[in-house]
Amino acid sequence: MTDLTQEPDPASGTEPDPASGKVSGRAGEVARAAERRTEPRTIIQSLGHRDLTLATAESLTAGGLSSRIAEVPGTSVALLGGVVAYSSAVKRNVLDVDAQLLEDRGAVDPDVAAAMARGVASVTGADIGIATTGVAGPEPHEGKDVGTVYLGLACRKTSAERLGLHLPAGAEPAAAGLNPEDAQTWLSGSLLLDLHGDRAEIRAASVEGALKLVEDFLRTEPHGIGDRD
Repeated sequence: MTDLTQEPDPASGTEPDPASGKVSGRAGEVARAAERRTEPRTIIQSLGHRDLTLATAESLTAGGLSSRIAEVPGTSVALLGGVVAYSSAVKRNVLDVDAQLLEDRGAVDPDVAAAMARGVASVTGADIGIATTGVAGPEPHEGKDVGTVYLGLACRKTSAERLGLHLPAGAEPAAAGLNPEDAQTWLSGSLLLDLHGDRAEIRAASVEGALKLVEDFLRTEPHGIGDRD
Protein backbone atom coordinates (compact mmCIF):
# COMPACT_ATOMS: atom_id res chain seq x y z
CA MET A 1 0.00 0.00 0.00
CA THR A 2 1.18 3.52 -0.75
CA ASP A 3 0.96 5.35 2.60
CA LEU A 4 -0.19 8.91 2.05
CA THR A 5 -0.02 9.90 5.69
CA GLN A 6 2.69 10.27 8.30
CA GLU A 7 0.75 8.10 10.76
CA PRO A 8 -2.75 6.58 10.63
CA ASP A 9 -4.87 9.27 12.24
CA PRO A 10 -8.51 8.42 13.02
CA ALA A 11 -9.27 12.07 13.65
CA SER A 12 -8.23 12.99 10.12
CA GLY A 13 -10.53 10.48 8.46
CA THR A 14 -7.59 8.97 6.56
CA GLU A 15 -7.52 5.19 6.94
CA PRO A 16 -4.69 3.25 5.28
CA ASP A 17 -5.65 -0.44 5.08
CA PRO A 18 -2.67 -2.78 4.56
CA ALA A 19 -4.90 -5.83 4.12
CA SER A 20 -6.78 -4.40 1.17
CA GLY A 21 -3.88 -2.63 -0.53
CA LYS A 22 -5.79 0.64 -0.81
CA VAL A 23 -5.86 4.08 0.72
CA SER A 24 -9.13 5.26 2.22
CA GLY A 25 -10.13 8.58 3.67
CA ARG A 26 -11.47 12.07 3.22
CA ALA A 27 -10.02 13.31 -0.06
CA GLY A 28 -8.97 16.68 1.27
CA GLU A 29 -6.98 15.10 4.10
CA VAL A 30 -5.36 12.54 1.79
CA ALA A 31 -4.38 15.26 -0.68
CA ARG A 32 -2.90 17.52 1.99
CA ALA A 33 -1.03 14.65 3.65
CA ALA A 34 0.45 13.53 0.35
CA GLU A 35 1.36 17.08 -0.65
CA ARG A 36 3.25 17.54 2.61
CA ARG A 37 5.32 14.44 1.91
CA THR A 38 5.66 14.42 -1.88
CA GLU A 39 7.57 17.20 -3.58
CA PRO A 40 7.61 17.09 -7.41
CA ARG A 41 11.09 18.60 -7.39
CA THR A 42 12.38 15.56 -5.49
CA ILE A 43 10.75 13.22 -7.98
CA ILE A 44 12.23 15.05 -10.96
CA GLN A 45 15.66 15.02 -9.35
CA SER A 46 15.37 11.31 -8.56
CA LEU A 47 14.34 10.53 -12.14
CA GLY A 48 17.18 12.64 -13.53
CA HIS A 49 19.78 10.96 -11.31
CA ARG A 50 18.63 7.58 -12.56
CA ASP A 51 18.43 8.61 -16.21
CA LEU A 52 14.70 7.85 -16.21
CA THR A 53 11.87 9.64 -17.99
CA LEU A 54 8.20 9.96 -17.10
CA ALA A 55 4.88 10.41 -18.91
CA THR A 56 1.34 10.89 -17.61
CA ALA A 57 -2.03 9.52 -18.73
CA GLU A 58 -4.96 11.23 -17.04
CA SER A 59 -8.68 10.73 -17.00
CA LEU A 60 -10.40 12.27 -13.97
CA THR A 61 -7.44 14.59 -13.22
CA ALA A 62 -7.55 15.97 -16.80
CA GLY A 63 -4.01 17.32 -16.90
CA GLY A 64 -3.73 18.26 -13.24
CA LEU A 65 -0.98 15.71 -12.61
CA SER A 66 1.30 16.84 -15.43
CA SER A 67 0.63 20.46 -14.47
CA ARG A 68 1.68 19.74 -10.87
CA ILE A 69 4.91 18.10 -12.05
CA ALA A 70 5.62 20.95 -14.47
CA GLU A 71 5.64 23.46 -11.59
CA VAL A 72 9.28 22.42 -11.16
CA PRO A 73 11.82 24.42 -13.24
CA GLY A 74 13.78 22.08 -15.48
CA THR A 75 11.04 19.43 -15.50
CA SER A 76 11.88 18.63 -19.13
CA VAL A 77 14.90 16.65 -17.90
CA ALA A 78 12.44 13.89 -16.97
CA LEU A 79 8.85 14.67 -18.02
CA LEU A 80 8.37 13.81 -21.70
CA GLY A 81 4.66 14.52 -22.04
CA GLY A 82 1.17 13.46 -21.18
CA VAL A 83 -2.20 12.43 -22.58
CA VAL A 84 -5.58 13.55 -21.23
CA ALA A 85 -7.68 10.47 -21.97
CA TYR A 86 -11.06 11.50 -20.65
CA SER A 87 -13.04 9.30 -23.01
CA SER A 88 -12.80 5.55 -23.55
CA ALA A 89 -12.18 6.21 -27.24
CA VAL A 90 -8.97 8.09 -26.43
CA LYS A 91 -7.93 5.38 -23.98
CA ARG A 92 -8.43 2.83 -26.73
CA ASN A 93 -7.17 4.71 -29.80
CA VAL A 94 -4.31 6.76 -28.33
CA LEU A 95 -3.18 4.72 -25.32
CA ASP A 96 -3.93 1.33 -26.89
CA VAL A 97 -5.99 0.10 -23.94
CA ASP A 98 -7.54 -3.22 -24.90
CA ALA A 99 -11.03 -2.63 -26.33
CA GLN A 100 -12.43 -5.82 -24.81
CA LEU A 101 -11.07 -4.86 -21.40
CA LEU A 102 -12.82 -1.49 -21.62
CA GLU A 103 -16.05 -3.10 -22.75
CA ASP A 104 -15.99 -5.75 -20.02
CA ARG A 105 -14.77 -3.64 -17.10
CA GLY A 106 -15.40 -0.01 -17.99
CA ALA A 107 -12.86 2.79 -17.70
CA VAL A 108 -12.59 2.80 -13.90
CA ASP A 109 -10.64 -0.39 -13.38
CA PRO A 110 -7.20 -1.39 -12.05
CA ASP A 111 -6.07 -3.12 -15.23
CA VAL A 112 -7.29 -0.20 -17.35
CA ALA A 113 -5.20 2.14 -15.17
CA ALA A 114 -2.13 -0.07 -15.67
CA ALA A 115 -2.78 -0.24 -19.41
CA MET A 116 -3.06 3.55 -19.59
CA ALA A 117 0.32 3.84 -17.88
CA ARG A 118 1.89 1.37 -20.31
CA GLY A 119 0.27 3.11 -23.25
CA VAL A 120 1.47 6.61 -22.43
CA ALA A 121 5.01 5.42 -21.72
CA SER A 122 4.99 3.57 -25.03
CA VAL A 123 3.62 6.43 -27.13
CA THR A 124 6.00 9.00 -25.63
CA GLY A 125 9.03 6.75 -25.33
CA ALA A 126 9.21 7.25 -21.56
CA ASP A 127 10.67 4.76 -19.11
CA ILE A 128 7.80 5.21 -16.63
CA GLY A 129 4.10 5.91 -17.10
CA ILE A 130 1.73 7.07 -14.37
CA ALA A 131 -2.04 7.10 -14.91
CA THR A 132 -5.22 8.20 -13.17
CA THR A 133 -8.76 6.95 -13.75
CA GLY A 134 -11.72 7.17 -11.43
CA VAL A 135 -14.98 8.78 -10.40
CA ALA A 136 -14.70 12.37 -9.15
CA GLY A 137 -18.46 12.84 -8.93
CA PRO A 138 -20.93 14.17 -8.27
CA GLU A 139 -22.64 10.97 -9.52
CA PRO A 140 -21.46 7.33 -9.68
CA HIS A 141 -20.15 6.17 -13.07
CA GLU A 142 -20.37 2.76 -14.69
CA GLY A 143 -21.45 1.24 -11.39
CA LYS A 144 -18.46 2.67 -9.49
CA ASP A 145 -18.95 4.86 -6.44
CA VAL A 146 -17.80 8.47 -6.27
CA GLY A 147 -14.25 8.51 -4.89
CA THR A 148 -13.19 5.23 -6.49
CA VAL A 149 -9.83 5.99 -8.11
CA TYR A 150 -7.22 3.72 -9.64
CA LEU A 151 -3.65 4.85 -10.16
CA GLY A 152 -1.70 2.98 -12.82
CA LEU A 153 2.06 2.61 -12.91
CA ALA A 154 4.27 1.09 -15.61
CA CYS A 155 8.02 0.88 -16.08
CA ARG A 156 10.05 -0.71 -18.84
CA LYS A 157 11.48 -3.93 -17.46
CA THR A 158 14.91 -3.05 -18.82
CA SER A 159 14.93 0.08 -16.65
CA ALA A 160 13.41 -1.68 -13.63
CA GLU A 161 15.99 -4.46 -13.82
CA ARG A 162 18.86 -2.00 -14.28
CA LEU A 163 17.93 -0.23 -11.04
CA GLY A 164 16.38 -3.11 -9.10
CA LEU A 165 12.96 -1.46 -8.97
CA HIS A 166 9.72 -3.28 -8.19
CA LEU A 167 6.09 -2.36 -7.55
CA PRO A 168 5.60 -0.70 -4.14
CA ALA A 169 3.80 -2.53 -1.36
CA GLY A 170 0.05 -2.43 -1.92
CA ALA A 171 0.24 -2.02 -5.70
CA GLU A 172 -1.39 -4.93 -7.53
CA PRO A 173 0.36 -6.33 -10.63
CA ALA A 174 -1.57 -6.01 -13.88
CA ALA A 175 -3.61 -9.16 -14.47
CA ALA A 176 -5.56 -8.51 -17.67
CA GLY A 177 -5.31 -6.48 -20.86
CA LEU A 178 -1.68 -7.45 -21.51
CA ASN A 179 -0.57 -9.15 -24.68
CA PRO A 180 2.57 -11.35 -24.53
CA GLU A 181 4.78 -8.50 -25.77
CA ASP A 182 3.43 -6.16 -23.06
CA ALA A 183 4.09 -8.76 -20.39
CA GLN A 184 7.71 -9.10 -21.54
CA THR A 185 8.30 -5.37 -21.91
CA TRP A 186 6.56 -3.80 -18.92
CA LEU A 187 6.42 -4.03 -15.16
CA SER A 188 2.96 -2.63 -14.44
CA GLY A 189 0.27 -2.49 -11.82
CA SER A 190 -2.24 -0.31 -10.00
CA LEU A 191 -3.23 1.13 -6.64
CA LEU A 192 -6.76 1.80 -5.42
CA LEU A 193 -7.69 5.03 -3.66
CA ASP A 194 -11.06 4.96 -1.90
CA LEU A 195 -11.75 8.65 -1.29
CA HIS A 196 -14.52 10.72 0.26
CA GLY A 197 -15.01 14.38 -0.57
CA ASP A 198 -16.24 16.75 -3.22
CA ARG A 199 -15.16 16.68 -6.84
CA ALA A 200 -12.27 19.11 -6.42
CA GLU A 201 -10.93 17.30 -3.35
CA ILE A 202 -11.07 13.90 -5.03
CA ARG A 203 -9.22 15.18 -8.10
CA ALA A 204 -6.58 16.89 -5.94
CA ALA A 205 -6.10 13.75 -3.83
CA SER A 206 -5.69 11.69 -7.01
CA VAL A 207 -2.91 13.97 -8.24
CA GLU A 208 -1.04 13.84 -4.94
CA GLY A 209 -1.58 10.08 -4.66
CA ALA A 210 -0.11 9.58 -8.13
CA LEU A 211 2.98 11.62 -7.21
CA LYS A 212 3.39 9.55 -4.06
CA LEU A 213 3.12 6.33 -6.05
CA VAL A 214 5.96 7.40 -8.36
CA GLU A 215 8.04 8.42 -5.36
CA ASP A 216 7.42 5.10 -3.60
CA PHE A 217 8.30 3.19 -6.77
CA LEU A 218 11.66 4.95 -7.02
CA ARG A 219 12.31 4.16 -3.36
CA THR A 220 12.09 0.40 -4.00
CA GLU A 221 15.58 0.67 -5.49
CA PRO A 222 18.19 -1.23 -3.46
CA HIS A 223 20.29 0.85 -1.08
CA GLY A 224 23.33 2.42 -2.66
CA ILE A 225 22.17 2.99 -6.24
CA GLY A 226 20.23 6.18 -5.57
CA ASP A 227 22.39 7.66 -2.83
CA ARG A 228 22.80 10.91 -4.76
CA ASP A 229 19.23 11.93 -3.78
